[in-house]
Amino acid sequence: MSISENLLKIKNKLPTNVTLVAVSKTKPSSDIIEAYTTGHRIFGENKIQEMVAKYKELPKDIEWHMIGHIQRNKVKYMASFVSLIHAVDSLRLLKEINKQALKNNRIINCLLQIKIASEESKFGLTENEVSELLASEEFKSYQNIKIEGLMGMATFTDNQEQLQKEFRLLKNIFDTICNLDIANCQLEILSMGMSDDYPIALENGSNMVRVGSSIFGKRAYSINFNKN
Repeated sequence: MSISENLLKIKNKLPTNVTLVAVSKTKPSSDIIEAYTTGHRIFGENKIQEMVAKYKELPKDIEWHMIGHIQRNKVKYMASFVSLIHAVDSLRLLKEINKQALKNNRIINCLLQIKIASEESKFGLTENEVSELLASEEFKSYQNIKIEGLMGMATFTDNQEQLQKEFRLLKNIFDTICNLDIANCQLEILSMGMSDDYPIALENGSNMVRVGSSIFGKRAYSINFNKN
């Protein structure tokens, strides 16, 4: 099936309250345009350099989500246009996002990444670290960021019981802190689930899924983007 057919098939399966992030990392702009023609506007990238290059050449009503791990010194390149930063895993990163958002006279929406997977390669905060971050006076002083929710990546496994356990953990953390009265933290988004596991994530309360290969096909690695 084509990209547009894959996209519409997935969207038709999702509940109306679930946001689909079409993960376009490593894919050419022509693939994004094909998805765009269906009316889809939310695309996810995991490298800032690649996202900036696509932002420059593609329609400006696209909402760009940064879903990958972020180096603080790269935040400035996307600060003027990024719609949502998913993988925020430290107060130091939030400080830099707030700094760059202030320079661009805007508020940048973010998700805190929680480590739910058993794999050491996955990033994220523990439940205690999230609580400490949100309780800190430094965090509360950041007026140019807004924490809109939590995100997590489950272990890459076919073990459905393990996936259920990890997604439930994230949902429980979300439920524990979603009613905190903090000006720059209003949790509404629970971003969990990708191409292989999003149905299980939906069963456990996800309202944002990040789907790439099921829309665009297998990932390519040969695309090069000029440095900024």
